[in-house]
Amino acid sequence: MAFEGLANRLQNVFSKLRGKGKVSEDDVAEAMREVRLALLEADVNFKVVKEFISKVKEKAVGQEVMKSFTPGMVIIDIVNKELTELMGGTQSKLAKASKPPTVIMMAGLQGAGKTTTSAKLAKLLQKSNHKPLLVACDIYRPAAIKQLQVLGEQIGAPVFSMGDGVSPVEITRNALQHAKDNQNDYVIIDTAGRLHIDEALMEELKQIHELAKPDEVLLVVDAMTGQDAVNVAESFHKQLELTGVVLTKLDGDTRGGAAISVKAVTGCPIKFAAMGEKIDSLEPFHPDRMASRILGMGDMLSLIEKAQTNIDAEKAADLERKMRNAEFTFDDFLEQMAQVRKMGPLDQLLDMMPGMNKVKGLKDLKVDERQLARVEAIVRSMTSEEKQNPDLLNHSRRKRIAAGSGNSIADVNRLIKQFDDMRRMMKQFSSMMGSAKGKKGMKGLLGKAKKFPFG
Repeated sequence: MAFEGLANRLQNVFSKLRGKGKVSEDDVAEAMREVRLALLEADVNFKVVKEFISKVKEKAVGQEVMKSFTPGMVIIDIVNKELTELMGGTQSKLAKASKPPTVIMMAGLQGAGKTTTSAKLAKLLQKSNHKPLLVACDIYRPAAIKQLQVLGEQIGAPVFSMGDGVSPVEITRNALQHAKDNQNDYVIIDTAGRLHIDEALMEELKQIHELAKPDEVLLVVDAMTGQDAVNVAESFHKQLELTGVVLTKLDGDTRGGAAISVKAVTGCPIKFAAMGEKIDSLEPFHPDRMASRILGMGDMLSLIEKAQTNIDAEKAADLERKMRNAEFTFDDFLEQMAQVRKMGPLDQLLDMMPGMNKVKGLKDLKVDERQLARVEAIVRSMTSEEKQNPDLLNHSRRKRIAAGSGNSIADVNRLIKQFDDMRRMMKQFSSMMGSAKGKKGMKGLLGKAKKFPFG
């Protein structure tokens, strides 16, 4: 998880404050020392940390806080608001040209994930019914053009290229005309990067900028480079006047200092963050939601948005009815798995739920996608009749399913037992909802749910 180390440290600090009826200035000073150390360890810029602590301390020792019934909660709220402001305050959306196409220029060092991010951005735009055109202007890196073409084909987006023998400026000129002729409302220019910032790179980018007059100049930076990401952003901003930053590999950086520092140091808002390698893993960056996740308050808005985008409402309603009436089959199980997996990696979804990182057994949970694939293989090795009626699964059928899915009979038995337990629980829950026994029955069900080993 992004910010994992910082999140754990800050949540430990605030759990001490939360339980106090009164908070003294010494308590605040001690908490701020811990917060300062946590931010520095997360690789947040030193000047940014100093200013942040100063602002929080100033507000936290005010009379309203000290005399509050819940001073600890008020201080956490202050930190939440200041952290949100530090990362940009509000979501910074993409600019839109008054007359199409809207031109987006992607810049950054080699290896930051510029080409992949260009395709991810195109995919994101397609979800809002836009027609993006990807432009291959990286004529230096071997196979860069081919990589963009493969990604474009994968998402069904056109890629404009003229090979590696034509100058990037000429490619840009022709691409803009091509977009106008073919009603592409967005043009995403994938420019060349270098292993370090040099004059030749900047000169070429300036020429493309002058010709294309982009509505957005987005710098793609690798979050795992820490403070270097901020330094790179500063250098590019001086030369190109960036309009925003895209952070890649944010899910791989447990510190996350780059995300917190880059807006404060450069003034450029973080517009998107890539939370995985999949083509649809690019997300708009919401400072308030990220601050909430860091402080262990979850991010239910993003979770709801993911569900609305990826889950079929009619199928979900039908599934809910089947669960209520204990008609849930292995076919429904497969359907449910597919819908949830569309939303992204399960451990990332759990991170968005308030307090989940404090639940024993879930804090260090790493969902093994290979295990999910094995479960899927077992179910797919069943006949249609077996999936609809699990009671048919005798020993010989289970043996066949194990061989067909490449698993052991023990694996098959375990899954079937868990599935039976789940159906039994659903049946009990359904009958209990209409039962007058109420709380007593619910308590017994929850006791069983804790023992349930599904997964």
